[in-house]
Amino acid sequence: MTRNVRENVSRLIPDPGQSAILPKDGENKHPDHIRLAILQQCASPRYAIIKFAAHAIYTHQHIHPGNIIGSVLSADVFSPEHEIAEHFTSVALTSTVTASETAALKEGVTPRELCAKYHIVHKETYEWFDIGLVVSPRALPKGFTDLVYSFDLFGRTSTPYHTEICQSIYFNLGKNSYLERQVKDQTYCDGCAKFLADRYVEGVCPHCGFPDARGDQCDGCSRTLDAIDLLEPRCLLDKSHKVVTRSSSHMYFKLDAIQPRLEEWIKESYKKGKWSPNATINTEGEIVDARVKGGLRPTPVTRDLTWGVPIPALGREDDKEMEGKVLYVWFDAVNGYASITANYTPEWRQWWHNPENVKLYQFMGKDNVYFHTIYFPGLLLADGRNWTMLHHVSTTEYLNYEGGKFSKSKNRGVFGPQARDTGIPASVWRYYLLATRPETQDAMFSWADCIAANNNVLLKNFGNFVNRALKFVSSQYNGIIPESGDEPGPLSPNDPFDSEFINEVNSLLKEYVDALESVKIRLGLQIAMLISNRGNGYLQAAGLNKAFLAENPRRCAQVVLRAVNLIYVLSALIYPYMPSTSETILEQLNAPARVIPEVLSTDILGGHHIGKPDHLFKPIDEKMEAVWKAKFEGSGGATQEAPAPKRKAKKTAAADNARTNGAKENGAKSEEALALEARILEHGQYVRLLKEKKKAKEVVDAAVVELKKLKAELAVLEKA
Repeated sequence: MTRNVRENVSRLIPDPGQSAILPKDGENKHPDHIRLAILQQCASPRYAIIKFAAHAIYTHQHIHPGNIIGSVLSADVFSPEHEIAEHFTSVALTSTVTASETAALKEGVTPRELCAKYHIVHKETYEWFDIGLVVSPRALPKGFTDLVYSFDLFGRTSTPYHTEICQSIYFNLGKNSYLERQVKDQTYCDGCAKFLADRYVEGVCPHCGFPDARGDQCDGCSRTLDAIDLLEPRCLLDKSHKVVTRSSSHMYFKLDAIQPRLEEWIKESYKKGKWSPNATINTEGEIVDARVKGGLRPTPVTRDLTWGVPIPALGREDDKEMEGKVLYVWFDAVNGYASITANYTPEWRQWWHNPENVKLYQFMGKDNVYFHTIYFPGLLLADGRNWTMLHHVSTTEYLNYEGGKFSKSKNRGVFGPQARDTGIPASVWRYYLLATRPETQDAMFSWADCIAANNNVLLKNFGNFVNRALKFVSSQYNGIIPESGDEPGPLSPNDPFDSEFINEVNSLLKEYVDALESVKIRLGLQIAMLISNRGNGYLQAAGLNKAFLAENPRRCAQVVLRAVNLIYVLSALIYPYMPSTSETILEQLNAPARVIPEVLSTDILGGHHIGKPDHLFKPIDEKMEAVWKAKFEGSGGATQEAPAPKRKAKKTAAADNARTNGAKENGAKSEEALALEARILEHGQYVRLLKEKKKAKEVVDAAVVELKKLKAELAVLEKA
C-alpha cells in the first residue's frame, strides 16, 4: 500500500542485534538524557532495563496486579516515553534470597530449582502483559521477524558478578569502619540443630495476636518483628521441633555513623529529583521516617543460612565467627541492581559509577521506601566509591482487591497467568491498572470498574474515535486519505475553522509531556484519553457523515485529514501505556511508529493508503463480574467482599436497558447518547485534572456541578 507520511516524524526502531548500550559523557545535559530507572516492588530487585529501566522480581512469589502496578508496569510506561533512538536496551533480573529458601522448603525443592521455576513464570507473565515490548515483528527491520520483546538479559542474582559486587561493598564497609560485630539472641531449632532465619519461624504476633505471624513481619497488623519476640514460636521445617533462643555473632552496618551524611543526601536528592511524597520525607522537605528521627541504629548484614552470598574475610580477628554465614537479604537484593547490569555488560561501571551522566529513577510500593531511600543509599555512601545514586523515587500505595487484600494463601485475587486466563486483553489490563494506579492513597481493584473501563472508556471513547474516522476513510474514500489543502507540518493555531480545537490539543500535548517528565503516570493516561475524547467531539461537532461529504467535500476532507493525524498522535501517546494497541493503530493507519509531537501537525498526507479498519476493543459482558468475583474470591468467601456500589448497579441496569432496546454491535447507544457520554467523560477527566492541579475550591465545585448536570441529562435521555 502506498504511504505518504511526512519525513522526520518516525520513531526509530532499535536494531535487535545492537551491542550493549552505554551512557556518553555530557548526555545528562541533553533534554533526552539517558535515565537509569530501577524498580523495586517486593523484597528484592524487580526486572528490566528499557533505556535502562530495570525492574526487579522476588523469585519465590506469585505476582498479582498490585505487584505489577507498584513497580514493573509503572517503570515500563516511564521508559518508552524517554526513549532515545540510539539508546534502547532491556535488562531483567531476579533475586535469590532468604524468603526463597523458605518457599523452597514448602514446595519440597531446592532454592535454585524454585528460582528457576518462577524465573520462567515471571518472564512469561510480564511478556504477556506487554512489559518489555519494544515493537511488533511487522515494524522491525527486514530479516527480524520473530522478535517482540527486548529483555536483553532476564537474569538472576545467583551469579559470580553478584557475589563479587556484594562482597566488594561489604569489604569497603569494613575498610571504612562501618561494620561492627554484635552478639544477639536468635531463634534456634533444637530439632534441626541450627539457627533459624526470620522466615523459618512462625508464631503468634505479640502485638495483635495473629497466629501465623512470620519472624520478620506480621501479616495481621503489618508490623515488622524480631523473630525472638514471637509467642509460641514454631519451626517451619517441623512444627513439632522445639524453638529456643541462643546467641549468635553477626556483623552490623553502622547506619548511625553514616546518618549525618545520609540526611544531607536525602534532602538534597529529594529537592533535585522532585521525589513523590513518601514515608521518608514529606512535601515540605522534612524527614519524617520514625527510625531516622529517633536515631538510626546498627543493622545486621549477615545471616545464619546456606543459600546466599558468602561472607568475605576482612582480615580481622572476628573473621572466624563469620565463616559459614551469608549476606542478609536486603544487602544482597539491592546490590543486585548493579550486578545484573554487570551481567548485561562488563562496562557496568559506566552506568553505576557515573552520576554525572546517569540519573537513577526507582519505582516501588510504599513498603519498600525505607530500603531504597535510607538503607541502600546509606550502603553506597559508606562504600566510598562514586556511585550513581537515587535521583527520583516514584512510590505507590496499596492496590487492594474487592474490599479486602490480595492473598495467595487464601487464593484471593488474580495471580500471575490467571490474568491471561480471564480472556481480558493485556492492553485492557494495562489501561485499568494504570488508570487505577494508587499514587496518593490506597486503591481498590474491582471487576465492575475493570469492565466499565473497557466498555465505557476504551470502547466508547478511544476505540469509537479511531474506528469512526478510519471506517469513514475506508468506505467513502476507498481507503485513501483525501487532499484537503492543508500544508505538511504544524497546523496554524489561528486556523479559520479549527483554531479552538488545535489550540486545545496542543495545550493537552504539552500537559501530557509535562506529566510524564514529572513521573505523573496516571495523569498522562488521563490526558491521552482526554485528547481522544476531544477527537470524538471534533467529529461530532463537524457532523461527519455522507451528507456532510456531499454538501462540503473540501471541508469534509479537511476534517478527515485532521482526525486521522490526531489518531496518529494518539498512537504515540498510548504507546507507553498500551503498546500492542499502539501497534494495531499503526497497522490500521499503515504508518510507521512516530515520536510524540509538540503540536498537532499534518504528518499523514493526502494520497496515503490506510490499512483495514477494525475495532480496537470488544465489549465485555457485565455478567462476567459475578463470574470472576466467584472464581477469585478465595477461601475467605463473600465475608471479605465489599458491597457492590449503588452506582454500579445503576450502570448495569442502564446497560441492560440499552441491550434490550437494540444497542448497536459494539454496545454503543444512539449518537445523541454517545455524544452526551463523551461530554461526561471529558468533563469528568477535566474535574480530575483540576483536583490534580489543586485549583481553587470554587473552580472545582463549579466543574462538579456541571458534571452532575450532564449526568442528569443522560439519565433523562436513557429513560426516554
